[in-house]
Amino acid sequence: MSDLSEKHCSFDVLDFADCDGWAQDDHAAAFSTFLKCAIYAETNIYKSGILGPKFEELLPVFVKARSLAASHQVSADTARAFFEHHFYPVRIIPHDRKTGFVTGFYEPEIAASRVKTVQFSVPFYRKPADLIKLDADKRPKHLPEDMAFGRYHNGQVTEYFDRQAIDQGALAGQDLEIAYVADKVDAYFAHVQGAVRLNFEDGTQMRLTYAAKSGHGFTGAGRVLIDKGELEPSQVTMQTIRQWLAEHPARVDEILWHNRSYIFFREAPVDDAAAGPVAAAKVPLTAQRSLAVDRKYHCFGTPFFINVHGLLENDGSFRHLMIAQDTGSAILGPARGDLFFGSGDEAGQLAGRIRHDADFIMLLPRKNGAE
Repeated sequence: MSDLSEKHCSFDVLDFADCDGWAQDDHAAAFSTFLKCAIYAETNIYKSGILGPKFEELLPVFVKARSLAASHQVSADTARAFFEHHFYPVRIIPHDRKTGFVTGFYEPEIAASRVKTVQFSVPFYRKPADLIKLDADKRPKHLPEDMAFGRYHNGQVTEYFDRQAIDQGALAGQDLEIAYVADKVDAYFAHVQGAVRLNFEDGTQMRLTYAAKSGHGFTGAGRVLIDKGELEPSQVTMQTIRQWLAEHPARVDEILWHNRSYIFFREAPVDDAAAGPVAAAKVPLTAQRSLAVDRKYHCFGTPFFINVHGLLENDGSFRHLMIAQDTGSAILGPARGDLFFGSGDEAGQLAGRIRHDADFIMLLPRKNGAE
């Protein structure tokens, strides 16, 4: 663990026997998800976070995972033994709260058209040519330090168009439209999720995944409705936000435009209808096994055992070993996660109501990881 950890959180080193629900989990499903990162890491590098484990510490375990998968049919018992042999669990306790916190995300499925029609008029845009990536060398001092994108205008770097400007036509005439949907609220939530699967009238599908963003900070519609006194914090879910917007159509733009962040997409094939979109870790997401984390703190490929009580209706708990494979602008902090629930309406029903405290248990490589 990084020496910087004491500035951000504290750690409670555990035994696997201390992880409530560990023995009952499907470790084979977690291993399959971990293996995707292991295969990617054979020829690519993930950026390390400030807490650890570092990418180079995960590398020997990635090698072992590839070797195990090549030589064995990995059962649940074999997978559990793999994780217990190569890792040890550590509970992350953030300094600003007593426990971790999780939300949920999913891949929406929306009816769409490849051309603009009276019914389908809300576009998804590809990345504009004038959008530039900003870093410390390119970013002027008058722009926020966390503004990662901008544009050149009148000979200088400035902020890019925000959601309101784009909705009002700032990108019109540039041939950036990929496809169209009927409802701006559906489009907005696809932006929030960072991915969408489009269903066309001819029976074909298109998957859109994140390509870039406008660079502005994210402000959730739920937070706006709370600040305006329209919803209580305990009431806010994706479903209650959608219901409020449906009941107040004249105020939809007012609420959504508070989120100046705007997402641009790229087209991706739907090679496997059962798999999730390819996310920030460059591997397809796996329902209830892929986790979005804050990349400032964590490296992709790191396993986390997430224990959330009162989350699912069938047994009143969610205790899953998950793998860090995505990130998000609202996922901030060492014990903050976003649980991927899959694609479609059923996944959205689960993901949309999740705002829960959770045990955020990180698995760190043992020193025998290269053995």
